[in-house]
Amino acid sequence: MGVKQVIKKLDAFPRAEEHLLHKTQSGALVSIIGLIIMATLFVHELGYYLTTYTVHQMSVDLKRGETLPIHINMTFPSLPCDVLSVDAIDMSGKHEVDLDTNIWKLRLNSYGHIIGTEYLSDLVEKEHTAHKHDEGKDHHEDPENKIHLQGFDESTENTVKKVKEALEKGEGCRVYGVLDVQRVAGNFHISVHGLNIYVAQMIFGGSKNVNVSHMIHDLSFGPKYPGLHNPLDGTTRILHDTSGTFKYYIKVVPTEYRYISKEVLPTNQFSVSEYFSPMNEFDRNWPAVYFLYDLSPITVTIKEERRSFLHFITRLCAVLGGTFALTGMLDRWMYRIVEAITKPNSRSVLR
Repeated sequence: MGVKQVIKKLDAFPRAEEHLLHKTQSGALVSIIGLIIMATLFVHELGYYLTTYTVHQMSVDLKRGETLPIHINMTFPSLPCDVLSVDAIDMSGKHEVDLDTNIWKLRLNSYGHIIGTEYLSDLVEKEHTAHKHDEGKDHHEDPENKIHLQGFDESTENTVKKVKEALEKGEGCRVYGVLDVQRVAGNFHISVHGLNIYVAQMIFGGSKNVNVSHMIHDLSFGPKYPGLHNPLDGTTRILHDTSGTFKYYIKVVPTEYRYISKEVLPTNQFSVSEYFSPMNEFDRNWPAVYFLYDLSPITVTIKEERRSFLHFITRLCAVLGGTFALTGMLDRWMYRIVEAITKPNSRSVLR
């Protein structure tokens, strides 16, 4: 036996003579269905191969000397922009009142429409400065005399009058921007704390009248990456006939997102728990919305990866080969069923 004959015996796909092949309508129908199924599976597998998946890794956070960006976008529907201030304090002892760098305030009417823009609250700045000058004085003086000792000028009195009118009209404020704080535990809060306490008393008539209802449109600690969910986005807290202090305890987890292109995006994700403390008659604190944050010592690295081409070919062969074999079996069954039905009819006609 020659070499060619031996090789022919290894052929797993023997060819039949053309005149021995018999094509049927049922076979054509099964073939069309099989081609549609195989085309659908091919597109699905190709999409599965082209999409990326993520792998999570954890390691010790070694970052030092960097700042922590805090993106805020909140609405206070019951407080005018003139009285709101954004204050920040951290474990290092750094305390900033009425931060104005990269912080903007939008005046809103009672319907929530923008009616003006403010970058720095003049009232808060003036009264905070006046408060600093009077820190060394006796705090046990009569409140009425104390107000006269503050030396409020005419412009401050006009501003107080304007704020009262804004409260009567139902003005609100939208605060948004970015805080760059040190990478240590701390808190920032939005409140009327930047005001001189006596001016605040003149405006509101007491801390129980300060309504800190708020809506959090966006609160994040860095840029967003695919799949990130910030748990406080869309939070709404509305108070009716009461007041109090909201505290959000936040655990910040440093995160690195590595794209398939090898680009690295440093950011943070966080978890949060919430606490509300209602005001009582003898409470000397003023209502506020606190965000108390702490940093995790663990960094999470999220990597985008793509499946190997060999994996794609293996799955493709499996689904296409399986579909071809299944349609072949279906064709044989259909042919036998049709043959079994038509053969008795043909015999009865001949008789």
